[in-house]
Amino acid sequence: MIKPLLYPLFLLSFSHLIHAELRGTGDLGVVIEREPAAIQIINTTHNTALSRVTDLGDLSHASVVFSRDARYAYIFGRDGGLTKIDLLQEKITKRIIQAGNSIGGAISQDGKLIAVSNYTPGGVKIFSAETLQLLADIPALYGDNQLSKVVGLVDAPEQKFIFSLFDAGEIWIADLNEPSTPKIQKFKNVGKQPYDALLSPDGRYYIAGLFADQGLALLDLWFPEQGVKRILPDYGKQDEKLPVYKMPHLEGWAVAGNLMFIPAIGQHEVLVIKQSTWQLVKRIPVIGQPVFVMARPDGRQVWVNYAFPNNATVQVIDVKKLSLVKSLTPGKAVLHMEFTPRGENIWVSARDDNRVIIYDTSNFKELMRLPANKPSGIFFSSRAHKMGL
Repeated sequence: MIKPLLYPLFLLSFSHLIHAELRGTGDLGVVIEREPAAIQIINTTHNTALSRVTDLGDLSHASVVFSRDARYAYIFGRDGGLTKIDLLQEKITKRIIQAGNSIGGAISQDGKLIAVSNYTPGGVKIFSAETLQLLADIPALYGDNQLSKVVGLVDAPEQKFIFSLFDAGEIWIADLNEPSTPKIQKFKNVGKQPYDALLSPDGRYYIAGLFADQGLALLDLWFPEQGVKRILPDYGKQDEKLPVYKMPHLEGWAVAGNLMFIPAIGQHEVLVIKQSTWQLVKRIPVIGQPVFVMARPDGRQVWVNYAFPNNATVQVIDVKKLSLVKSLTPGKAVLHMEFTPRGENIWVSARDDNRVIIYDTSNFKELMRLPANKPSGIFFSSRAHKMGL
């Protein structure tokens, strides 16, 4: 029994112990480790790795979204795995295999629904964010009862998800206000082989890249009745067709003010598009075929990584000058980049050097190297409060 005179001291010590164990989630994140199928939970304030969670299946093309309170991370694996991770308890809450081949997902505006896009079988499945219970199955049927691969899945305002059908050349809007009975609006003949898409930060524009066609497919969600518009229809017609070593990724919000920065397919260029007119402003020459083109949160810089054989290099575009201002060599096989919530730092994964490198974006100085096993995607919990990521 605690003596009365010592009781206040006990309470004080116990209180300190409780507070020492408390942790916020706003500066947490996840680094995907492809081998051996694990994630690192990291802290962006102190630039540290906190823990590792293992046994997560095939993470060769894994992506992550976060719960509304930023406590849970939902991981979409290439093996069709959907895993819910508790970032505070640092453990798996639940894991299911929901399909044969999955490439990504999204979380609804209200945080209650998880949508997963699938290659095999082609379609989108909707789950409860709390329990991972299946709520709806949306097969991507087209033509003669065929199933299409689904790409470019994003969340959108008013409890909707938008995605593209790679094989069908279509864009669908799924209204999930009644999860058990989704309402689907289909836009056909948008272009050949849409391969990925972005949603503008304000949630208004959905833009899909076209792998086997000219230009990009644009859908204005304020005026969906106007249908899908083709922008930059003449881009690249006269250019030599080069082998594509890695498909560009549009998701990542390469939007800075009124300008959009888009990786050119198979070309050594970043395209600059004026959002008010959807016209090409400039073609910025770069060292290789861009994969990710990502804007710093303040829109002043755009960082670019590349496909093989230039995948050891990262370059920085100054948005004011619309030209390259810096080249960095973080390591072999740079696969992904992620800005801290306010953009003072950027984390870069170098898969073949087994490390993550952290840079100061104001002066490009290297701040830290963290060991990681074949790191690829980097995702910060600040994504919880943004659309389309």
